Amino acid sequence: MTRVMIYEPTYRRMQARFEALGVPFEPVLVSESGEVTVSGQAVAPEDARPEAVWANHEVFGSPAARPFMVTMLKSPALKWVQSAAAGFDNPVFGQIVQKGAKLSTSHGQALGMAEYVLWGVIDHFQHGPERRQAQADSAWRRVAFREILDSQWLIIGFGAIGQAVAQRAKGFGAKVTGVRRNQDAHPLADKIAPMSALPELLPQADVVVLCTPLTADTRHLVNADFLAAMKPASVIVNVGRGGLVDEPALLAALDAGKPEHAVLDVFETEPLPADSPFWRHPRVNLTPHASGITSGQWSRNEALFLENLKLYLTGQPLLNVADPKDVLAA
Repeated sequence: MTRVMIYEPTYRRMQARFEALGVPFEPVLVSESGEVTVSGQAVAPEDARPEAVWANHEVFGSPAARPFMVTMLKSPALKWVQSAAAGFDNPVFGQIVQKGAKLSTSHGQALGMAEYVLWGVIDHFQHGPERRQAQADSAWRRVAFREILDSQWLIIGFGAIGQAVAQRAKGFGAKVTGVRRNQDAHPLADKIAPMSALPELLPQADVVVLCTPLTADTRHLVNADFLAAMKPASVIVNVGRGGLVDEPALLAALDAGKPEHAVLDVFETEPLPADSPFWRHPRVNLTPHASGITSGQWSRNEALFLENLKLYLTGQPLLNVADPKDVLAA
């Protein structure tokens, strides 16, 4: 019977849902203390031999994270890992695909991240800080604001997150260009373009959104040349990875007023050091890598794993499988 490794508190909470799949498997459970059990019997990590693994957010943030990962990587039977993360730049993911296992990622956070992007842009367009200051001052100050209607959005990385952003931006009447390798038309984009077209696209974009994974090819994609090509009064939003941005170059560009504003959820060093200029920069809204932490992401991630688990156990193709070349290049 297929062995599937799951963090024990998650398994206990979802046991009825696993049983309702109607496809049996042998659970390999890792407790909060890091103890590994198979069919109720404690085993050494090297003897657990899981074939499938769910590396979810609960185990990532627990004391069991290290023994869980050790047990996973020691398994000679490993064939598939479902990650709770959308990205795959953590070195452990490279080790997974080097073993020949499939890695599938999660997009449960895409909806919340898209709402975050719209919040950041709207707050800047509508002069949120000035409005809040006027309220604090009890001052009846009217502030004109920019509309999203007919604004040009350049979404770099047009996967699940980029598409969720596009759907919401287009709901406000924005024009969307999606940047990705696959050049097929997409109903949520007015145009699809390759990375090579960025020098021509950046001067036209009112909003630039970074949703692309961090790889060797995308590290410091946003450099001095990229920023110099941006449109005056534009906004850049980064919900991808901090390494996509050359941070000193971005600070210099913000000081020069182009782009006009940055909404940043990710940074090269996290947590962001207290002495970072980003904390106090007047042209920056920042958050602590929290754009996907929403009320609904956990249930969506769970639903995806249940669906993928049934597909795996019945020999069908999995959803959201990462390209091994991209993982190894991250």
